[in-house]
Amino acid sequence: MSSEQAPGQVRLAGVLVGGQGLLGLGFGVALVVRALSVEGTGLLVRDIVGEAGYFLLIGAALVAVGLGLVAGRRWARTPAIVTQLLLLPVVYTLIGPSHQLVPGILAGVYVAGTFLLLISEASRTWAVGMDELRRQG
Repeated sequence: MSSEQAPGQVRLAGVLVGGQGLLGLGFGVALVVRALSVEGTGLLVRDIVGEAGYFLLIGAALVAVGLGLVAGRRWARTPAIVTQLLLLPVVYTLIGPSHQLVPGILAGVYVAGTFLLLISEASRTWAVGMDELRRQG
């Protein structure tokens, strides 16, 4: 399916999800750099490398999901929605216990906006293939 057939909301959500993936990849790289510089500090390098691997894997998956949405692949919508739901506790932690109000609000707007794009009527109709039925009939 071509990207012309995916609604604008889906393609924009794909860009936003891809951005989340790039952020995860960047954080994973930063952790690798940190792991290379912790020798003799008492931190376990394997723990840092393990965490880096996690963020690199999740980041790469989110980039793939974002590209899938931009390309108009219906399979990518569900993992993107699940990711936004899983990020809500991160937003809560930033705003609440961590008292980082500005980053928390910015993250909340980003996550909520992406989620709303993914569950919009046009996105839902596209995801279940109803848009093709309307064009044919």
